[in-house]
Amino acid sequence: MRLPLALAAILTTGAVAGGKCQDEAPASPVTVTAAAVVAPVVVPAALAPVAPAAVAPVANVLDATLDRLAANAPGLKRDVLRLALVARDAAAKEGLAKKDELLTVIDYSLPSTAKRLWVFDVKSGDVLFNELVAHGKNTGDNYARRFSNADGSLETSLGLFRTASTYIGGNGYSLRLAGLEPGFNDKAERRSVVMHGAPYVSEDFAAQHGRLGRSWGCPALSQKVAGKVIDTIKGGSLVFSYFPDQDWLQHSKFVAPAAGTFAAGAR
Repeated sequence: MRLPLALAAILTTGAVAGGKCQDEAPASPVTVTAAAVVAPVVVPAALAPVAPAAVAPVANVLDATLDRLAANAPGLKRDVLRLALVARDAAAKEGLAKKDELLTVIDYSLPSTAKRLWVFDVKSGDVLFNELVAHGKNTGDNYARRFSNADGSLETSLGLFRTASTYIGGNGYSLRLAGLEPGFNDKAERRSVVMHGAPYVSEDFAAQHGRLGRSWGCPALSQKVAGKVIDTIKGGSLVFSYFPDQDWLQHSKFVAPAAGTFAAGAR
């Protein structure tokens, strides 16, 4: 009779669950002959198979979250949402998110006339907002083309941001954004890249001009919803600003490990 493989491995190596070794010897020597009858082996409860759900890999947990969120956001590319969740998880592990139950995703590969900003409640799977959002004046017309972290560029920055405090400025009620990615968006605060409302972000403006108006690099929202969105995400939630820029995908501290398997179709 052949022993179960898991138990045979334990008897051969002396390994047990948890990676520790057993040095304890049998109470008395046992002689085994060719004609010996092997008694049925009872596998200890500690070695019994564990239900797959109890040891689900991190990737399966991410996929389950992805499925839940994607079902409520059909306009957002699945691969973009996956990268946003990968970035969120990486930032959360570093303690960079105070409100990691919320995640804002902006897909700048979509035209400005599309509702390309989503605010998710990750735990419930609900989409709290799906809104129009403008990009920088020098980033492009209806479609975004160029991105920058440089002072005076008037271009949008890519990557992961953390929301900070609010203030009343030239554009009214505004939300400061802290860029978390060196070389890609870490000058956001110095550049005054903030979330605010703007009169040039509306469906009426888009219908008249074929695009939204442009900001100086800020993710500007409709004045009708800006205050509600800001009050929801302020105080340490994450904002993921996406475009299929190869330099960012390959060097981002948050998405580069996963970008190698990123589907080209997400563009």
